[in-house]
Amino acid sequence: MAEVAVLNMQGKEVGRQELSDAVFGIEPNVPVMNDMVKNYLANQRQGTQSALTRSEVSGGGRKPWRQKGTGRARQGSTRAPQWTHGGIVFAPKPRCYRYALNKKVRRLAMKSALSSKVLDGEMIVIDKIACENYKTKDIAAMLKAVGSEKKALIVLDAVDEKVIKSAANIPGVKTAQVNTLNVYDILGADKFIVVQGAVQKIEEVYA
Repeated sequence: MAEVAVLNMQGKEVGRQELSDAVFGIEPNVPVMNDMVKNYLANQRQGTQSALTRSEVSGGGRKPWRQKGTGRARQGSTRAPQWTHGGIVFAPKPRCYRYALNKKVRRLAMKSALSSKVLDGEMIVIDKIACENYKTKDIAAMLKAVGSEKKALIVLDAVDEKVIKSAANIPGVKTAQVNTLNVYDILGADKFIVVQGAVQKIEEVYA
């Protein structure tokens, strides 16, 4: 089993955390992670775009000029796609972009993402994260202390409104619980900050 240092909110080492090789120590499968990211982004699409085809645009019922003898190209309607204010060719219509990947693929993608953070030295384990009040500066100070200067994903072992709302105002910082983790957010974070209790829950879910 691999070990990582456990830090407190001031950035000081207070212990060591063993990580399960079955969850945090596999060879990352890049194609599977790519499939999972595409699936996540597709499922976020609202699919509400809509435009009018030539049959749906109002007007254009009369032929603009006679078929022959004018010297101009023949036209049947002023609402054909080549006309200003005409319809759209193959106009997009509301649709659902959602699709599902099977459970084995989702689990492998998650374990690959977690393992990649350990391999790259981007996983930070914190003994606990707590805020007495709703103060963004407390979370900002913790991030600075542990060396997280850019994008960060903070994984909590339980819902803590003070921590969640305190972190919400910091650009590039997201919070999540074990049951809301996704591969897209993990890979998009420069630092993967996990509360010690959440590490055990992740191992229980994905072992």
